[in-house]
Amino acid sequence: VYEVKGKELSDTAAAYVRARNADPMCSFGDFVAISHEVDLSTALVLKIEVSDGIIAPAFSPDALEILKAKKGGKFIILQADPSFQIPDMEYRSVGGAGFMQKRNAAVFGRSHLESVVTDLKELSESAKLDLILASIAIKYTQSNSVGYAKDGMMIGIGAGQQSRVDCVKLAGRKLSTWKLRFHPKVQALSFKEGVKRQDRVNARVRFIEGDMQPAERAVWEQNFDVVP
Repeated sequence: VYEVKGKELSDTAAAYVRARNADPMCSFGDFVAISHEVDLSTALVLKIEVSDGIIAPAFSPDALEILKAKKGGKFIILQADPSFQIPDMEYRSVGGAGFMQKRNAAVFGRSHLESVVTDLKELSESAKLDLILASIAIKYTQSNSVGYAKDGMMIGIGAGQQSRVDCVKLAGRKLSTWKLRFHPKVQALSFKEGVKRQDRVNARVRFIEGDMQPAERAVWEQNFDVVP
């Protein structure tokens, strides 16, 4: 499903692959942010992804050489300063009016799960980790937002909606798409030789969604040896 079979993935590379595949079409042309050193394994994954740039605190020498050659040398590489302190106040200007507020500096962790308000009081260790991950992810997505997490991975995020109900619906559709990417019919799609990796990813998602217009479907069908 993630097209990394046979590749040796470091923890950092695996984290990036899992994060990107929460929504592989929306991440087309992404800008990557990684909190650890970018190693060779991660750079080799990024080498074949459609991406515009990366920011990370450090890069191994061999990883840096690979990334410098990406996009003919136009791939943006930024080194973050781990010691940088974000200002306490945030400022916005809208239509000539200025707004300021104290930034959300809360760090969600296990202490926030000590008081469980639902009837089910006991949470498994995996559920706790998923709740922590989802809470951190949603903190940094555009409000309003709702997310689903499973096995240490975000698998559906609905963000930027005025209605939280719409957020749930959007996140739920993305969750369903993620799950159906593992369906045997999707896995059995027979692509023509030479179809690019990202085009295969997009074609699988379009097959699942099934909302193509006739002209779009005609283009989509050109990806396959046997049209499904």
